[in-house]
Amino acid sequence: MPDAVSGALAHCPVGGSRARGRTRAASFGLDASILVALLAASSAPTPLYPLYQDRWGLSALAVTVVFSAYSLALLSALLTTGALSDHLGRRPVLASALGAQAVAMVLLASADGADSLTAARLLQGAATGVATSAAGAALLDLENPRHPGRSALTNTTAPVVGMAAGVLLSTLLARFAPAPTVTVYALMAALFAAQAIAVPFTTETVNRRSGALRSLRPQLGVPPAVRSTLLTTGTAIVAIWALGGFYSSLGPALVRLVAPHAPQAALGMVFFALSAAAALTVWVLRRTDPLTTAIGGCLSVLPAAVLTLSGLHGLGLPAVYGGAALAGVAFGAVSQGVLRVLLASLDEQYRAATLAAYYVLSYLSMSLPAIAAGAATQYYGLRTTSHAYAVIAALLAAAALTALAVSRTRTRPDSRTRNRPLR
Repeated sequence: MPDAVSGALAHCPVGGSRARGRTRAASFGLDASILVALLAASSAPTPLYPLYQDRWGLSALAVTVVFSAYSLALLSALLTTGALSDHLGRRPVLASALGAQAVAMVLLASADGADSLTAARLLQGAATGVATSAAGAALLDLENPRHPGRSALTNTTAPVVGMAAGVLLSTLLARFAPAPTVTVYALMAALFAAQAIAVPFTTETVNRRSGALRSLRPQLGVPPAVRSTLLTTGTAIVAIWALGGFYSSLGPALVRLVAPHAPQAALGMVFFALSAAAALTVWVLRRTDPLTTAIGGCLSVLPAAVLTLSGLHGLGLPAVYGGAALAGVAFGAVSQGVLRVLLASLDEQYRAATLAAYYVLSYLSMSLPAIAAGAATQYYGLRTTSHAYAVIAALLAAAALTALAVSRTRTRPDSRTRNRPLR
C-alpha cells in the first residue's frame, strides 16, 4: 500500500490553486485511476504464479523471489524519487513512469523463465514507485476545500481497490481468455500507454525548480516527535504486512495444497479475498478512532491465522478463504489506523520523513518474510511453513496489541486530530 507515501513524499505545491472546474475534476479522476491501475498491475501476476510453476518448474522460493523483487524495487524508488516531481513537475514524471510501466507489461507478457520474469518485476516495481509518488502527490494538490480529506481517502482506498481488481481481472482472463500469461499484460500495457498520453493534458500543479538531482539521494529519518509512536506500532505494521506478503506470494500454493483439485480460478482468488476485505475495511472504518481501529485490526490477526490453519486440518477452502478475508480486515484496519495515529498533530514538514520510515518497514516486512517462507518451503514443506508463519504473525499481533493497549491508557485522545474523519 504506497498510496500514503505518494502523498507524503511531496510537499504541498504553490500551484495547486490553478486547477479549477472540470479540468480539476478530470485531473483528479485520472490520477485516481492511475493509482488503481498501478496496483492492479502489481497484483495481476498472483493468479498466474501456479501457471508459471507448472510451465517452468518454479519452486516456492523462486516465486517469492519474483514477488519480492517487485516490492524491493518499489521501495528503492520511493526512497529516491519520491520528491522528484516536486522539482520536475507532476506531469513529466508521471508520464515517463507510466511509459516505463507499459514497457514492464510487455516484458511480463514475453517472459520465458524466472530470470526474465524477475527482471520485468524489477522494472515494474521501480516504475510503480515513481508513478505512485507523483500521482498521489497530485491528488493532494487537487484537494477540494469543500471536501476535506477526500484526497487522503482516495490515496488510501485506490491501491487496495486496485489490488482486488487486478487479481479478479487476471483470474477471469486466465479462465476465459486465450494466452492467459499474455492477455492481462497486453491490456494493462494499453491502459498505461493511454494514461501516459492523457497526462500531459491535465493541469500541472507545481512549478519547476532546481535540485532534482539532489532529491534523488536516499533519505530516511524518524522525527523525534513520532519515534515512540512508531516503536509502539511497529510490531503491528510488521505483522499485517508480513501476512499480506504471504497471501500474495504463497496464497495460490496454499489453496492448491488444501484442495489439489480446485479450479485454477480458486488459486488466485484467495488474494482477492484479502484485498477486497481490506478495501471495504478502510472505507467502513474511515470515521472510527484510529487507535481503536488499529487495535481491532490486531485482534483480527489471531482468528485469521487459526481459520487459515484449520483449512489444513479438514475444513478446506472455506476456512482458507475466511482466513484471507479476516487477514484483509486486519490489513485495512491496522494500516489505516497506524497511519492516522502517526500523522495526528504532526507538523507538515515531518510527514514525508515519517511516512517514508513507515513504508520502509512495511515493504521490508512484506518481502523479507515471504522470501524466508519460500526458502523454508524448500526444506520443510508448505504445510509446516504455513503453521510457523501463522504462529509468528499471531505472536507479533499479540505483542502489538499489548503495546497499543498500554499506549492508549497513557495517551489522552485529542478529538480534534485523532478522531478526524476521512470523508
